[in-house]
Amino acid sequence: MTLLNPSFLWLLLPLALLLWSSPRKLVTLVHLIILMIIVLAISRPVQEQALQKASIEAKDIIIALDVSYSMKATDISPTRYDFAKETISALLQQNPADNIMLIAFTTNPLLLSPPTTDHALINVALQNLNPEFILTKGTSLEKLFKKLASLKMGHKNLILMTDGGEEDDLDQLTTLVKNADISLTVLALGTTRGSTVKNKDGSLLKDKEDNLVISRVNPLLEALASSVSGSYFTASSTVQATADNLNDALQKNESKVQSVEKMQRHYRELYQIPLILALVLFFMVHTRAVKYLFILFAFLGLQAEAAVLDNYHLDLAYKNYKKADFNETKTELKQIEIHSLQSQMALANTYYKLREFKQAIQVYKSIRSTSSHIKQQLYYNIANAYAMLESYDKAKIYYTKALQLGEDTDAAYNLQIVALLSDKKNAALGIAHPKSQDSSSSKSESQEQDEKESESEDEPSSGSGGGGESQTQKEQGKSKLLSDGSQEQHPLGSKVYELINEGYIREKQPW
Repeated sequence: MTLLNPSFLWLLLPLALLLWSSPRKLVTLVHLIILMIIVLAISRPVQEQALQKASIEAKDIIIALDVSYSMKATDISPTRYDFAKETISALLQQNPADNIMLIAFTTNPLLLSPPTTDHALINVALQNLNPEFILTKGTSLEKLFKKLASLKMGHKNLILMTDGGEEDDLDQLTTLVKNADISLTVLALGTTRGSTVKNKDGSLLKDKEDNLVISRVNPLLEALASSVSGSYFTASSTVQATADNLNDALQKNESKVQSVEKMQRHYRELYQIPLILALVLFFMVHTRAVKYLFILFAFLGLQAEAAVLDNYHLDLAYKNYKKADFNETKTELKQIEIHSLQSQMALANTYYKLREFKQAIQVYKSIRSTSSHIKQQLYYNIANAYAMLESYDKAKIYYTKALQLGEDTDAAYNLQIVALLSDKKNAALGIAHPKSQDSSSSKSESQEQDEKESESEDEPSSGSGGGGESQTQKEQGKSKLLSDGSQEQHPLGSKVYELINEGYIREKQPW
């Protein structure tokens, strides 16, 4: 259990003082207790559930960030590039519900983050982009607009953050923007006076004739924005002021609000429980039922204590699971007196993570449910555990049971694998092992081959990192441990920079 409005708990302090200093009259004490219970209710106690898909209203916004060499210029402090990054972060905070895509471009554009309302992912991609690994130095707005035109999206709100490079074909760029159905907002980064650009060694960038390169903002940008009825801005004195200007321009655009899907946290409201208790206490004090008050206190006290302790241990188990402290997770789960489907599944998954597969199987088999989806998931998890024990014949039985309850691509795949392993148990096969339940069944052959090579060939993979939990299980919110985990942040791979740097040796303007 958790509280969504914990700030209201401060109201308990004066009530506690009154309770301590008030006369020892039963009616007065009960009234104060009722007020304290109401404070607890307005603090909004809830039971957290799994992440679920929800449709929300949002705009599609594309942010195109120029990462060319000229963006290292310091005529905008600290550099044009750093100023643009900070502006993007401020924009993300101002538009938390919008569907935002991030593209980095030099001579070649590259999608860094697909359209998403999870802005934390965009910040991760943005912060891990290292300009030092980018070899291309030029700027091609033409290729950027052609890339946007190829995207299968409707109307696009484009925020273009660039100094403009050296392009001068206004008519061609105007045609590309109009054909791509883009509402253009330009943030011109740079000054008309311009600035020199430093190399890595501290020397100043020079052209082939040994002349200093002076990078200025391209006047084409303002003309382009005007020709397509877009908005044009230069950098303000602060990042926040610049983000405000861009946000105002977005609000003025007559763009259609679209329905997008977002993973959101769902809660089961518990405020009704303390409110009902407060009403019961009030009527018992002011009716003839007051004689049953002490009996009610004793009964509710025992029940509440058990429920609170169980929730307390379950929450601690979740926290320890996230930290990969599975021994402590098991300890907390075993202290729960009244087991639920959620706690039993969590315990079984914990045994699985500890490689105590026999205990995991025992707990999975003890779980009872009338839901065919839950049963299918249990059979799948049991089969995975048997596969880890190299009991391939039993694994085949439970994979088959899972498939009898409905179509399951992962279970069918794993069934084929354990059938082969059963026939060649003692041979060094060098083949992929059972596929994770939350790996996509629609991946390309090359992606599947990469994953097969990266997985251990000594054991089958388990779904979702905890006994093979499936996406179906997550959607039903039955296993908070596995749907609640935070993702590790990884830096951008070398493939990203290869795509950006493609063709850099053929650049006409290498800055």
